[in-house]
Amino acid sequence: MGFSTDAIHAGQVPDPTTGAIMTPVYQTSTYVQEEIGKHKGFEYARTQNPTRFALEKNVATLEKGKFGFAFGSGMAATSALAIFLKTGDNVIVSNNVYGGTFRYFDKVVKNWGINFSWIDTTNAQNVKDALKPETKMIFIETPTNPLLNISDIQAISKIAKEAGVMLVVDNTFMSPYLQNPLVLGADIVLHSATKYLGGHSDVVLGMLLTSSETIAERLQFMQNSSGAIAGPWDSWLVLRSTKTLALRMKAHCQNAFEIAEYLEKHPKIEKVFYPGLPSHPQHELAKKQMKAFGGMITIETGSIENANKLLKNVRLFSLAESLGGVESLISHPVTMTHASVPKEERLKFGLTDGIVRLSVGVEDIEDLVADIENALEKV
Repeated sequence: MGFSTDAIHAGQVPDPTTGAIMTPVYQTSTYVQEEIGKHKGFEYARTQNPTRFALEKNVATLEKGKFGFAFGSGMAATSALAIFLKTGDNVIVSNNVYGGTFRYFDKVVKNWGINFSWIDTTNAQNVKDALKPETKMIFIETPTNPLLNISDIQAISKIAKEAGVMLVVDNTFMSPYLQNPLVLGADIVLHSATKYLGGHSDVVLGMLLTSSETIAERLQFMQNSSGAIAGPWDSWLVLRSTKTLALRMKAHCQNAFEIAEYLEKHPKIEKVFYPGLPSHPQHELAKKQMKAFGGMITIETGSIENANKLLKNVRLFSLAESLGGVESLISHPVTMTHASVPKEERLKFGLTDGIVRLSVGVEDIEDLVADIENALEKV
């Protein structure tokens, strides 16, 4: 089936009781059993919920995987990866990842005796060079948040397989519509479904997808044991949203591309980070492993003073954390999403005080450009 067909139908059948075309919200904590050991496949809602199951099947299909697991947030999904690690293990991580991922790895998991190698994964050779006998996982985010660095998933997956190491790819910025890491060799795909999968800034949810039955068994155990599950209402909201994912992503990409081209020519912007621009260092790789270039743009304004003036004077772009909603958002990573990253660490990979991140929505492009133009006049 095509992507939009799967997005609308995968994991979903008309309700057997009423024929309702939309999967119901099964808002229940438990299920009645006929007698000891005899039930309809559902015992307790932490373990099984039909609404959550429908979402998990739907997104797994979109990611061209076999198994999906929905968690209470993107960070809950990230936390579940700890089941594959033990004291003494090493994890290789992209040095420019979401600040919450850095915080969890550096401030929590590191305390368990697990060590992390933070490297520039845009060069696959760096990954190979960083491998140790104790390396058990490679975790890459591509494109990265917020500098939109791109790593070669296929090349890194080959390195991982040769070393017997698990590869996890955070695909949040792309969504399954634009990039499918499992097809390129990843073992697990991670999503903050709060972002593009949800798409309407009204839900917090995380996803892990895989095609490995062995990995799926461990993730299912972790999901049930930790209890960090997605609730039925949140699952339903994301299931509703995936139906329009293809439509939304096309609009996000088109608007972002036009704004990126506009900003690259603007005299008050020092640098534009956008994979769709030929000036992006991994532009050719982006064309190879991505269907289009996404709705995220990052710009260098030159100083925190310039960034603040821009942020204060936009009107359609709302100053807020998060991304991927139909409405346009603008943020200052150093003080918002990456506030937990020490200055000396963020400066190593180029995250300066003047960096501003745009999540381009699906409003009329003329209005978005006019909003940015008006704000830049004050810079």
